[in-house]
Amino acid sequence: MRRLQYRLAAAIAAILAGVLAFGAAGHRSPAPLRFAPGGRFKVALFADLHYGENAWTDWGPAQDAGSDRVMAAVLDAEKPDFVVYLGDLVTANNVPIPNASLYWDRAFSPARRRRVPWATVFGNHDDMAFEWPMEWFSPDGVPAVHCPPSVSDCSFRGTPRVDLMAAEIDRDGGEDGLSRSSVGPQKLWPGVSNYVLQVLSREKEQDPALLMYFLDSGGGSYPEVISDAQVRWFQTQSQFLNPDGRIPELVFWHIPSTAYAKVAPKAKSRIRRPCVGSLNMEHVAPQQAEWGMMDSLAKRPSVKAIFVGHNHGLDWCCPYGKLWLCFGRHTGHGGYGGWPRGSRIVEMSENPFSVESWIRMENGTTHSHVVLG
Repeated sequence: MRRLQYRLAAAIAAILAGVLAFGAAGHRSPAPLRFAPGGRFKVALFADLHYGENAWTDWGPAQDAGSDRVMAAVLDAEKPDFVVYLGDLVTANNVPIPNASLYWDRAFSPARRRRVPWATVFGNHDDMAFEWPMEWFSPDGVPAVHCPPSVSDCSFRGTPRVDLMAAEIDRDGGEDGLSRSSVGPQKLWPGVSNYVLQVLSREKEQDPALLMYFLDSGGGSYPEVISDAQVRWFQTQSQFLNPDGRIPELVFWHIPSTAYAKVAPKAKSRIRRPCVGSLNMEHVAPQQAEWGMMDSLAKRPSVKAIFVGHNHGLDWCCPYGKLWLCFGRHTGHGGYGGWPRGSRIVEMSENPFSVESWIRMENGTTHSHVVLG
């Protein structure tokens, strides 16, 4: 009886998701995600790309080209089934054009060319207001800023979260599109990227075998926090889609919660078991407040791991009770820090279910293998 109730709930959720997607975007939703033949599903995490920095110099465009190369190298080496963009795709506070979606769109190009579907969450830099460099007020003045050909002026006003996501979905969403991103419920605004994706079973074609939750952790245009409203939304969604906790769950957002600071190895020290990683060069920079999300996740045995970006100098995974807290690996050549770039890879096996993860570097090497559940 419980199984019948679960399957009915999952079917209703899938139908509602399709109806909402059709109504919001004006076209049908894309084909569902599914475990590949052999029962595996591999995800590449691209964190902190920071496109668009210092476009008025030679350095900025060169950094963007470097980010293109990192993603291409990872995609060609790993051939993932899915990509998650873990926030800070652009450095909006350094983008001197009225529409940062031009850089937002560029971030998807390596995945788009290889026909790999993706999902995005927002970071604190993605919709920041432009920060005028102090040197522009020196005798040298404002440098000659070259707008892209499709932009008529450089207005320095930034692009709101909703506009960035709408542009992504308009180009790459829909029945034949690759984006699985969503604006999310309006009641959760100013948070935007709050949604859940199902990955269907290879063996039982209509049954979800994995749930992936995406949350907006704030920053930029509003405080760095996951709100109480988001916590209640997660509780409602998870109870509806996975009432008996039978389906494994993964969670993605950008800014680490305060729980990360509690389990973190001492900054700049060697990473020791049970934590696994190679980069521990700074303190965790957590959200500004905790409104119950970690308590909700810790109480669900079905939640296996949380993945964040934000700290460029960290790439470790550490246990937090029965779940794992993981950083991605700084992928973009934009942003602070001179550490080698790479990507965290997460691979699930369906039957029996397991989660493994490792870091794939730009130079092709791998390290920091860990079993997360």
